[in-house]
Amino acid sequence: MAVKDEILKIFEQDKGVFYSGEELASVLGVSRNAVWKAVRQLEADGYKFDAVSGKGYRLTEDSDVLSEFGIRKYLGSYADKFDLKIYKTISSTNTVLKEMAAKGAPEGTILIASEQTAGRGRMNRKFYSPTGTGLYMSFLLRPQMNAEESLFITTAAAVATARIIEEVSGQKAGIKWVNDIFVNGKKACGILTEASFDMESGRLEYAIPGIGINITPPQEGFPDEIKDVATAVFDGVVPPQDVKNRIAAGIIKYFTEYYENLPQHAFFDEYVRRSVVVGRDITVIGRGETRPARALAIDANCNLIVRYEDGTEDTLSSGEVSIKPKFE
Repeated sequence: MAVKDEILKIFEQDKGVFYSGEELASVLGVSRNAVWKAVRQLEADGYKFDAVSGKGYRLTEDSDVLSEFGIRKYLGSYADKFDLKIYKTISSTNTVLKEMAAKGAPEGTILIASEQTAGRGRMNRKFYSPTGTGLYMSFLLRPQMNAEESLFITTAAAVATARIIEEVSGQKAGIKWVNDIFVNGKKACGILTEASFDMESGRLEYAIPGIGINITPPQEGFPDEIKDVATAVFDGVVPPQDVKNRIAAGIIKYFTEYYENLPQHAFFDEYVRRSVVVGRDITVIGRGETRPARALAIDANCNLIVRYEDGTEDTLSSGEVSIKPKFE
């Protein structure tokens, strides 16, 4: 492990505690100059340090940079369970992880980034992923399940994400079927699950749920095409300390709890309770057409039951629905 990483691990474990260059050099068996260079490198990566003569360095409480050590310290018993790979910039966490999955990467590989240059959403849309204001992560799963059961992965990820958003922000987080998290009536998070299937058995070879969260608004604002429907978890509100690492760790913990017990559907009641579409007028988008409908219920398989204007009912297992940006 590089000196920079060793020093970051120490500072992340004891954020706010001063360490002298001499102490760090002695612990790591390196020169004080190597310590100084490592601290400068960390500052270049966005970490904030206080340097006080006679005391040394300390990582400030308001440093909010995604890091492996920053996430692991919140994972508790899960701290050593996953292979975490952190990126400052990546094309797309889902795209890169799919390539890794095809080459045999194991379940439990998780990619987390501060920026995506080619983020993707559903329906082949671009997913706006600017640097510094969001959190983008993908899980590699190799579940023993059939293709039709894969919807449970997306819905479990949605509940896990909504839970940690509420925990860190104190705001209500609703779920728009099947995969969007709404805060204050607008979309703050999108989830895209991609999978590979064995054509003979019909079972999953792997599944990759990707989660993109707007933590704070971009300085220049959201692009015109999404500014009326997009928001951030902390819009006009100062986020708590270390919020990105806390949210990443919370999603990992809560999603893993659900995933390890997926057949029990322990997330289901929470998914239904958080729905922002049931009982509302919606537009069903799919098969090249849009149809007004009323969302009636979510069934035990997490499908959406709708009634169209002509009185016919349908059960949706895929596709997309839209609602007005504001809801009660």
